[in-house]
Amino acid sequence: MYWCNSKKLLTAIVCGLYFIAILPACKPAIQQNASLKYFDVKGFFEKESARLTKLNPLIVKSVYHNGVTETKKVYIDNWDNEFSLFSESDINRPAWRDNYTTISEGNITIYRAKDPELNNTQQILIKRVNGKVEYILIYNSNHASKNTTNSKTRSLKNLLFTNEEELSYFPDSLYQINKIQSIRLLGTNKYQIKGFFDQR
Repeated sequence: MYWCNSKKLLTAIVCGLYFIAILPACKPAIQQNASLKYFDVKGFFEKESARLTKLNPLIVKSVYHNGVTETKKVYIDNWDNEFSLFSESDINRPAWRDNYTTISEGNITIYRAKDPELNNTQQILIKRVNGKVEYILIYNSNHASKNTTNSKTRSLKNLLFTNEEELSYFPDSLYQINKIQSIRLLGTNKYQIKGFFDQR
């Protein structure tokens, strides 16, 4: 999904992603039946991945890490990987069925976590016009604590790491990932991945 020329940058990314990689194992399974309570984020991005694999659009892709930016024009080899953070933000899991409120405002639907310290997706905002998705905005928040897994009793001084993600997708126009990751003893890393669809 990423590229870089610097070994130091690659090491930082791999180290950071190692901690994030263990988070999905702690998440409840996604609901498998046809009756989904919330918008099917996972299914939507699976369809987008298949569609874009066929279209194979040219992408102007920028990767930013702690003040260093690299931009290239690329063809994405694996859209499933490119959209993995979006797909993993699906909230249709049995254990989370009653953890979100749904707010409808015209063409916009907002799914918001009832508990602001829920250790996963906090908010999804979707705009649809005539059934077509105009954009999806997602905010994720994950925290790991050394002494407790209870978010209500968690102390900031005991946090091993925090991970904040803002994901944006505008079909056939732009996708963007903003990530701030703080790992105890290793410090804070800021990432941004931005992909523009080349319209020429």
